[in-house]
Amino acid sequence: MGLVRPMEKELQDIAATISQRVGAEMQTFRDQMILIVPPERIVETARALKEEFGFNMLSDETAVDYWPEEEPRFHVVYQLRDVDRNRIITLRVPLNGHSPRIETLEKVYPNANWHEREIWDLFGIYFEGHSDMRRIMMPYDWEGHPLRKDYPLGYEDVRFTFNTKDLSIRKPHPKE
Repeated sequence: MGLVRPMEKELQDIAATISQRVGAEMQTFRDQMILIVPPERIVETARALKEEFGFNMLSDETAVDYWPEEEPRFHVVYQLRDVDRNRIITLRVPLNGHSPRIETLEKVYPNANWHEREIWDLFGIYFEGHSDMRRIMMPYDWEGHPLRKDYPLGYEDVRFTFNTKDLSIRKPHPKE
């Protein structure tokens, strides 16, 4: 077993403190500290990491779809950075597949606004209390959320020299 560097020890201590406080599960993966946070405690967790431990930047927020699993189907993933000490901690929040909802982090990290709009648009995860929950990537009249794994795939055949004639016959053409 190798020696633990001081920065890693600090991050482990921070994660242990937060974990005990909010009931999060600690994990490490490839030297990354990860906390699996209960959905109802995400704002409290993010606020504590920002105000008490200096994680002053939300560098990324995204989602993962584990369909066909329904419980938990989604994870919302937050990357928080302490810019001064060059530390990163990852928060993962599991959500069920039936009308997934979680509280917004806008009041803690204002830049969460755009990340959460993108997640809503592409995954259909709704952020409670968000100031402007509307589509940001897809047209406003678009139905569905295209990054969900159960979203129907659409495609168009690729034209090559050997199949151009066949595709032209099957493809609908505008009427003149």
